Amino acid sequence: MKKADRIYYGGDYNPDQWDDQTIDEDMRLFKKAGINLLTLPVFSWAKLEPDEGVYNFEWLDRIIDKIWENGIHVCLATPTTAQPAWLSTRYPEVLPVDIAGRKRTHGMRVFFCVNSLKYRERAAAIAEQMAMRYAHHPALAMWHVSNEYGTYCYCPTCQAKFRVWLRKRYGTVDELNKRWHTTFWGRIVSSFEEVTLPTELNDDYRFNPAIQLDYMRFVTDSTAECFQNEYDILKKYNPEIPIQTNMSGFIKKLDQFTMTKKLDIVGWDNYPWPDDPAYFVAMKHDIMRGLKGGQSFVLTEQSPNQQNWQPYNLLKRPGEVRRLSYQAMAHGADTCLFFQMRQSVAGQEKFHGAIISHSGREDTRVFRESSVLGAELAHIGDTFLNGRTPARVGILFDWNNWWALELSSGPSKDMDYLKTVSLYYETLYRQNIGVDFLPFEAELEKYDLVIAPMIYMEKNNIGEKLNAYVKNGGTLVTTVMSGLADENDRCVFGAYPGKLKDMLGIWVEETDALRPYEQNHMKIEKADMVSREEYSCDFLCDIIHPEGGAEVLATYEDDFYAGTPCVTCNTFGKGKAYYIGTQPEQKFLEELMEKICKDCNIESVYSADEGVELTVRKSDKGRIVFVINHNSKEAEVDFGTDKLKSLIDERKFTGKNTIQPGDVFVTIVEE
Repeated sequence: MKKADRIYYGGDYNPDQWDDQTIDEDMRLFKKAGINLLTLPVFSWAKLEPDEGVYNFEWLDRIIDKIWENGIHVCLATPTTAQPAWLSTRYPEVLPVDIAGRKRTHGMRVFFCVNSLKYRERAAAIAEQMAMRYAHHPALAMWHVSNEYGTYCYCPTCQAKFRVWLRKRYGTVDELNKRWHTTFWGRIVSSFEEVTLPTELNDDYRFNPAIQLDYMRFVTDSTAECFQNEYDILKKYNPEIPIQTNMSGFIKKLDQFTMTKKLDIVGWDNYPWPDDPAYFVAMKHDIMRGLKGGQSFVLTEQSPNQQNWQPYNLLKRPGEVRRLSYQAMAHGADTCLFFQMRQSVAGQEKFHGAIISHSGREDTRVFRESSVLGAELAHIGDTFLNGRTPARVGILFDWNNWWALELSSGPSKDMDYLKTVSLYYETLYRQNIGVDFLPFEAELEKYDLVIAPMIYMEKNNIGEKLNAYVKNGGTLVTTVMSGLADENDRCVFGAYPGKLKDMLGIWVEETDALRPYEQNHMKIEKADMVSREEYSCDFLCDIIHPEGGAEVLATYEDDFYAGTPCVTCNTFGKGKAYYIGTQPEQKFLEELMEKICKDCNIESVYSADEGVELTVRKSDKGRIVFVINHNSKEAEVDFGTDKLKSLIDERKFTGKNTIQPGDVFVTIVEE
């Protein structure tokens, strides 16, 4: 597969909106800003195919040639995210039906049924026309299929395909009834044809978690097939060109581990909210890197200034885009791409930020900052491309588990899997300890510490794998709402937490769900574990019974279960397993995880002040260290006796160094 020889810098460009004079000026400005890649023509299907089978590529030929004449590469997007009006009008079956049973009309992007045979036929046709024409164009750096998949459809085609999908998954209707436990509420079906999609018409999307869970799996599989429909064609014409599609920043809709199996490289769109803490943004990057076993990814979109679709669209503060860009690259991105290059004249995103604003001037703050960043990336070159992020800590993460937890009716409506995972991720982020996100089927042996927050669902033999991992010397941390149900959301028989019970040395009798304004408190039973004798806890409280020698680390102080354990540690084989049966205040988690990491001999590569992020990427060029000061004041990082060189400005570093507020060091360790 063709590998990049530079950090691709640029992003979405819509030249079909502009006249030749504007495009010529854009080329001048792009070169001045260091832009070396443009993504196009994402939304141009109607212009490329004005009528069925009638193609008009001459305008795109001219633009691609002009881009290449200016020394800029292209990421060519199949324009299939926005089908032309003639396709929706002539073949209305391509349009989706929403959860309320309403047939949608033409207009929105990603407004098609991924199971529509006519949509797939025409999408394949336009993809083939593009591949035949451009697969060997010297400007072509990568393909980009469609855009931000994630439409759920409830049309007759999806209904029919869902039944076929269920038949393939379960074989017989008796097995389906067993897996869905349809005896509850008298939901037994006598044939697959009696199964209906979970919609507002039957409320199964709210009150039948088993069918909703399978429907979400079905939508993921259908979307992956829809992507594959175009991927196979593009690959046939030039297997060397890498292919990606961009994941929406709202990542819950589709199981991304399934979606990315056939991608050459993961692409995703990073649009943090203004009040998202730095660790939460970093966590999403690490999740993306984990989708293909630690492989680097494409940052397909971010905004060079304010977004336009949030309730309050703050301007990016001076230096903020640079900091966000380097944070993405520090966690595995090999590109720095934006939406958009030039601000649109009209439409929904006309006020969305761009490198070139409506003014068209080069003396704007955003253009100046973009030019500085472009020059820095050109200087860095290919030093960290394809670099891996070393990690001795793994966090288990699973979309099916996420869906099932939040579909469950009880114990609390405030169940938030991503937030819970982020609480544990934050404790490691603050210690500048690298993390890999792992699917349930991952090999765990290379990790000294595995964290498994809320592993509610027993799938892929995860219980047996965790037992073996701890028995062979690993350290595990898991939590409340673990080991409760199988992959069809059927609760385990016997005591919770199911297959984890013996390894953890406990059984859970009940789980109390506290209201948002309620708290319990934790009394620390082991003095050298944390700094205080008492901490608060909330959200959920397991009532735990130790068995087989599990050590009680903390007990509840309030309510009828005062004095019972809430945090335990059990020696199992050669390893240790911690169980946290509530949601403690973050200070407790930070101190506990710091101690556990210390016991595992896991520490940051260097020391730094709070608010300074440190990450490492290892490439064939060496060990690259990123230092990002997220503080509004200067801070300090200590490189010890190591000698490092800045990849941005050739400065030398060793020992203690001051980093200015919002600044970034990108350095290579000199061996």
